[in-house]
Amino acid sequence: MSHVVTRFAPSPTGHLHIGGARTAIFCWLLARHYGGRFHLRIEDTDLLRSKQEYTDSILASMRWLGLDWDGDLTYQTQRADVYSRYVDKLLETGHAYWCDCTPEEVEAMREEARQKGLKPRYNGRCRTRELGPGVGRCVRLKTPLTGKVVFDDMVKGRISVDVSELDDMVLRRADGMPTYNMAVVVDDYEMGITHVIRGDDHVSNTPRQILIYEALGLPVPRFGHVPMILGPDKQKLSKRHGARAVIEYQQDGLLPQALVNYLVRLGWSHGNQELFTRDELIEYFDGNNLNPASAAFDPAKLEWCNAHYMREMLLSDLARLVAPFVQQVGLGDLGQERLEALCLMFRERANNLKALAESFRPLVLPAAELVHAEKDAKKHFTDQGKEHLRKLSAVFAACESFDADTVDSALNAYVADNGLKFKEVAPPLRTALMGFMGGSHLKDIMAFLGREETLERLKRVTG
Repeated sequence: MSHVVTRFAPSPTGHLHIGGARTAIFCWLLARHYGGRFHLRIEDTDLLRSKQEYTDSILASMRWLGLDWDGDLTYQTQRADVYSRYVDKLLETGHAYWCDCTPEEVEAMREEARQKGLKPRYNGRCRTRELGPGVGRCVRLKTPLTGKVVFDDMVKGRISVDVSELDDMVLRRADGMPTYNMAVVVDDYEMGITHVIRGDDHVSNTPRQILIYEALGLPVPRFGHVPMILGPDKQKLSKRHGARAVIEYQQDGLLPQALVNYLVRLGWSHGNQELFTRDELIEYFDGNNLNPASAAFDPAKLEWCNAHYMREMLLSDLARLVAPFVQQVGLGDLGQERLEALCLMFRERANNLKALAESFRPLVLPAAELVHAEKDAKKHFTDQGKEHLRKLSAVFAACESFDADTVDSALNAYVADNGLKFKEVAPPLRTALMGFMGGSHLKDIMAFLGREETLERLKRVTG
């Protein structure tokens, strides 16, 4: 496949959700794999539900995911005259006709067919009446009366539909607006689209679109219909399964590369490999190995994927990415150097940037504001525990410098010299420093806090 042009065509009636995001990723990867082009089109003909805020949100989500598009954005509402030109061409060549049947009359035809046990459809009443334009008249496609529409789907294999299943569909409504199928065909042709990957809720549109391509004498692109993403219970994916809009994942502190990696694996595979760099995805994604079976969304797997990327990335990058979340949880501007030290201590313990930022709190608060977990305090701040903390205060106060190695040596010497076990001393010290039995290595915690803050925290417990 030397020349590949794909597109993603969302409707701005809501934020970009993960089903749409996965489709966009597949289309983007296919184009990038073959060195082709990837276009973005906003299908905003639903004037009542389309909103600029959703368009902006979709574009922001695409940029965050790193899915750059080629050429200008296309908006369907700006192209009504283009669609009309193509409809007029179909009228001229006899592939379409004017129809003055009212919606009520069409519904009556459908009801009559239902009563007879036939497919509910328009019965072609105006097909041979040779009407011209007029108020309240739409334009319909003259669907062939016999034959099949056959296409090889990139995901589902060969699909064949008998034309008797289809009726003379409306191409242009009475108000002059094109129907969805008409607009899509014109746009895809004019953009030079060679491959259409989309959700399999569109499978029923494909035979209709192929008939329009054929009536216009245009080349038909290759289609691939990917199955819907399901919840773990095999039902249609929804909020109750933990699925959210892309923008919400961004706000929750997920990394874009983790979401891309996770979504690609929902319906595509390359051997048993789970984790991919972006370059690997581009190299391996050739449009094959798309799974015809629905994949189930697993929030825990997505978190696992995200945790992996957080641990693999450069500390400087992680610190830069977590900075806005640190501000958001009310910890202010900590500076790059302190953030890197905190990231090093806590990134093994958090699965997203928001949780990572929150985990810094005990080390960033002043000693007076540190809250001790009741259970841990009760267990470890015994008379004996407090005695160790008093003695350790003197030990740490006497340290020549306060780097991690120096305080570590001093702590170990105290344990050894007094014939103690580390587990007798470490829990009260950790609870005094962190407020609970968690956090990083004690030497790193103390080095980060510095001498003054470390002693202040011990003093709060010992009085």
